[in-house]
Amino acid sequence: MWLSFGSVVGTGIFVLTGQEAHNHAGSAIIISYAISGLSALLSVFCYTEFAVEVPVAGGSFSYLRIELGDFVAFIAAGNILLEAVVGAAGLARSWTSYFTTIFKSNPDAFRIHTSLPEGYNMLDPIAVAVLLITNGIAMLGTKGSSKLNWIASLFSLALIAFIVIAGCVKGSVENLTPFVPYGAGGVFQAAAVLFWAYTGFDMVATMAEETKKPEKDIPIGLIGSMSMITVVYCLMSLSLSMLQKYNEIDVNAAYSVAFQSVGMKWAKYLVAAGALKGMTTGLIVGGLGQARYTTQIARSHMIPPWFALVHPKTGTPIYAALLVTICSACVALFSSLDVLSSVSSLSTLFIFMLMAVALIVRRYYARNVTSKVNLCKLYLFLFMIIGSSIGSSVYYNRNAKGWIGHAIALPFWVLGKLGIMIFLPQQHFPTVWGVPLVPWLPSLSIGLNLFLIGSLGSEAFVRFGICTLVMLVYYLFCGLHATYDVAHQQQDDSGKLQVNKTAQCDILTESNTYPL
Repeated sequence: MWLSFGSVVGTGIFVLTGQEAHNHAGSAIIISYAISGLSALLSVFCYTEFAVEVPVAGGSFSYLRIELGDFVAFIAAGNILLEAVVGAAGLARSWTSYFTTIFKSNPDAFRIHTSLPEGYNMLDPIAVAVLLITNGIAMLGTKGSSKLNWIASLFSLALIAFIVIAGCVKGSVENLTPFVPYGAGGVFQAAAVLFWAYTGFDMVATMAEETKKPEKDIPIGLIGSMSMITVVYCLMSLSLSMLQKYNEIDVNAAYSVAFQSVGMKWAKYLVAAGALKGMTTGLIVGGLGQARYTTQIARSHMIPPWFALVHPKTGTPIYAALLVTICSACVALFSSLDVLSSVSSLSTLFIFMLMAVALIVRRYYARNVTSKVNLCKLYLFLFMIIGSSIGSSVYYNRNAKGWIGHAIALPFWVLGKLGIMIFLPQQHFPTVWGVPLVPWLPSLSIGLNLFLIGSLGSEAFVRFGICTLVMLVYYLFCGLHATYDVAHQQQDDSGKLQVNKTAQCDILTESNTYPL
């Protein structure tokens, strides 16, 4: 729970709150955080069942590969790497902003201004240095990084208490009006971007192999920490909204500037130091998880297997860590925070939506047991759930005041879940811990994630589409052939897959594999 708290808090609350309160949600940023928290909690439920039942490294990549097959897993792998690179770059850029406010009033003072297009015209060498240092610490091993997180998170907890109390004392309720200046659309758009503030727990789930009692520790750690973090975020955003009017909030270093505006200049330095701590531990723990994701992807040969090698002294996947670090540093040098946050949020929401689909498949499909008729029914009901969710999202974002589209989409969404419950027998029953109210909770996760995806701007979809196209081209020319060859190398005379000792993610022998 503490590792999750340290890896999540700081990766978004200090980074995005000011930007989204100023540009989209206003004082209703509190509601945006609550919506994002609910979506994250639903995803945590799905992750927890997989992490307990299949306690291997690789997180969502391994889980999706088991349930939905190599192609879906590759698309998820590409988005995991995209999220890792873009998320770390955005966090490092924000680190520079808070560091600058300690010495200068302008958060961009230490960046190099160029004539490049808007959004890419401020070079950030400090962000590059921060990424190299924090990922270097992560490469030294899990134990040292975990101890550093424990110590640093104690300071973070004290800082959060100070921000909430000081905001209530020094702030004014009058600053909360107008509460929803940009309307409900702005609240949902902010919630979609703020989802990035909850990422990090998936990195903790990848460490299931290193957990002593995963069947007990993972549910308590992930669900408990996410519930606590949601409450913390709502209180911190309320504090910021009371300190400053939404249109006066700084988009780069919101909390430091807010305390300075109410005459607490000394607190500016305390908040900046705390924000830097939160982002630093977020980068370190993120570096741990990102390297393990990349290692599992390399073990499947979807990227060159050289990246799966583990350093003999540190016991860490040093080459995988270097890949993510170098790519993140290159992106952080050029790209601004608003560009990075939207792409990272879309990628994360997409992966979490796939995880909810995989959970339903895991419960209602078993290879060589489920008949073709029932498989077709599963296809149909999943199509109804996903299609109605997409339709509702598109309708709302094109016509926020209408209701006819939702009245059509909602019955299909409900019928899809009822169809699964009535016409499909459950094939898998969790032995230790399982998501309650299946298929309702995972279906709600699918709907909410897709709704938030639809709330992101068109530019995020263009960037995401370009990245996905590049992934598909690579898969067709490289990844498809590599994974095909590996699969045949691992077959014995009976045609069954053997467990590869070097590839823990190849737990495919016990899987329900690939209905989709």
